[in-house]
Amino acid sequence: MYIHELKDWPHFHWDQERLAQPLANIRYRQGRMIGHMEALGFELRQEAVLRTLAEDVLKSTEIEGEKLDADQVRSSIARRLGIDIGALKPADRAVDGVVEMMLDATRHYDHPLTAERLFGWHAALFPTGRSGLTRITAGAWRDDRTSPMRVVSGPIGREHVHYEAPPAKRLGREMRKFLDWFNKTAVLDPVLKAAQAHLWFVTIHPFDDGNGRIGRAVADMSLARSENSPQRFYSMSAQIRQERASYYDILERTQKGIMDITPWMDWFLACLGRAIDGAQTTLAAVLYKARFWESIAGVPINERQRPVLNRLLEGFEGKLTTSKYAKLAKCSQDTALRDILALVERGVLLRGTERGRSTGYALADVS
Repeated sequence: MYIHELKDWPHFHWDQERLAQPLANIRYRQGRMIGHMEALGFELRQEAVLRTLAEDVLKSTEIEGEKLDADQVRSSIARRLGIDIGALKPADRAVDGVVEMMLDATRHYDHPLTAERLFGWHAALFPTGRSGLTRITAGAWRDDRTSPMRVVSGPIGREHVHYEAPPAKRLGREMRKFLDWFNKTAVLDPVLKAAQAHLWFVTIHPFDDGNGRIGRAVADMSLARSENSPQRFYSMSAQIRQERASYYDILERTQKGIMDITPWMDWFLACLGRAIDGAQTTLAAVLYKARFWESIAGVPINERQRPVLNRLLEGFEGKLTTSKYAKLAKCSQDTALRDILALVERGVLLRGTERGRSTGYALADVS
């Protein structure tokens, strides 16, 4: 028996005392991270958001066994946020669809979640009306025309059924109840609401495909509400991707359990904490860039030197030479050499051991 077949469905409950300390810890870490990021300048904060959203889109899709082009994802997000990342790689409709859904969920977190909005997300995920080679109903609840909605694994003939969702005839009623609850202003902490919402949504499994991605977007929407901010600096999806086996295991055990979902809520909070901690890795380059510019705050930097230093901070390939500088700054090699030597004299760049035209330069360590 699945939880959606129980008499008290969907009246979830959990041990408040057991979750009180983990929740307080999460709230503290959320506040500390937001405070840290707000101390960055606008451009660095935008770069942090770009990196986080790109990671979120890529990893949420990977959880379902699909792999998107990272450059297309970055280009799609940058174009929508108005961030200059140089040449933009054209993104296909599938990439744009995932990006549109994630941005709508997080940047318009304070708007009601409606059936029409969910249909829009689903249609964006499947612009051709197909999931792989299979035709699906895009932008509408599933109808179970061919078979019940099941989560299965294993070869044909020896499939293992992990879960069977409520029948299609219940979906209208089930989703109205879910959306009424999600949009209602209540005393439930939005972080706990994110955990419950994700479980509830994927248990209903209202679409032919894409339920996991949309369920994680719903959770991200509630997390954005918990911080009262559209800017994302950590990715729950990236952490779930790392813990995919335990994620599916706790989901299956909860969906085959009782209405006390304390273990699921506990797992979600712990995973969220690891996601916040893991953001330090995703945002390491942005934080290093912030430390670098802070360390040379009193050093005069001209309009040619600044963009070149930013290119070095973003992972410039190989050593910087006068010819590479001249090309990046669009200046003569004599001007490039003067700019470089000035930065060496001020301790911003370090000269390599090479000599002549092959002399290379690198950023001084600010760690």
